[in-house]
Amino acid sequence: MGYTDDSGLPEITERQFQENLGKSRPYSVVILKTGPRFKMPGPEGDPEITAIIKEHGKRNMALRDAGIMPIVCPIGDGSGVTGVAVFDASPEEVQRIYSQDPGVKAGVFIFEVHPCRSFPGSCLPMPGD
Repeated sequence: MGYTDDSGLPEITERQFQENLGKSRPYSVVILKTGPRFKMPGPEGDPEITAIIKEHGKRNMALRDAGIMPIVCPIGDGSGVTGVAVFDASPEEVQRIYSQDPGVKAGVFIFEVHPCRSFPGSCLPMPGD
């Protein structure tokens, strides 16, 4: 669906709204930011930092494939925010999990954990959907 204005959005009745709210459940969101040792990865960057960021990415993929972090969104716009992720875990558990991240342990990243609510089954659309 391409967005032009709200007139193309489906109508949500009060009943649908209430039913959907009742299906929501708690999740946790991580906001990942540059840490004191952060440098942009790549061929021109610091090879040690690039290797740490690669290990961080591989760990994120493993957390995603395990269903612990079903949504991971790297951000590379230079804003200081380097990623957003949704965890199917409590904020306390996410704090424990993400404090073991190789990039966090090396000071390349810092992170915040926020409790949130969402809807089971929510997902990013596949290309072409």
